[in-house]
Amino acid sequence: MRTLRLSPDVVFRELEGEAVILDLARGRYFGLNPVGTRVWALLDAGMPIDQIVATITGEYDAERERIERDVMSLIDELSSRGLIVASDGPTAP
Repeated sequence: MRTLRLSPDVVFRELEGEAVILDLARGRYFGLNPVGTRVWALLDAGMPIDQIVATITGEYDAERERIERDVMSLIDELSSRGLIVASDGPTAP
């Protein structure tokens, strides 16, 4: 099964509900708002994308289609920047 995991070159800290991400390989910082931080935490926990969408839908007052679009957009952005990577098999705990 294909899953997503955080890149091993990334260091993450949550500060006041928002994520600060350091890409050690490229020496760049990134920030995520509270919803993006929640998605990041769910990815870190090894949750599949469909479950992330369901979880966020249950936690926020927005239409599922919008949440799904936003989650996929964030995942595409994180992936294009090398902050998350695809792997075969489940993520390690």
